[in-house]
Amino acid sequence: VQLQASGGGLVQPGGSLRLSCAASESISSINIMSWFRQAPGPQREMVAIISNTNYTHYADFVKGRFFISRDIAKNMVNLQMNSLKTEDTAVYYCNARQSWGRGTLVTVSS
Repeated sequence: VQLQASGGGLVQPGGSLRLSCAASESISSINIMSWFRQAPGPQREMVAIISNTNYTHYADFVKGRFFISRDIAKNMVNLQMNSLKTEDTAVYYCNARQSWGRGTLVTVSS
């Protein structure tokens, strides 16, 4: 599956952004889709996952602020990010079936 993330940009602390990940095939057949992020440095960390039964799981550092959802009709997975903090600054990537899409940069700064 090929993935393309979009929706990143510059936002002030406390603001919101909505990221989207478009898949090249029907996501209804994909068991798990997820968002990861990578700040400057070697570690890519999991942000949120969603299953094909709409089970969701979030990293502790985004719980209550970020929300992952699927749009099956559009073959997209979205990440609604609220109450953004400067430490959320990173390149965000979507993942499915061990495939990585090109990331989208989120910068949280005043």
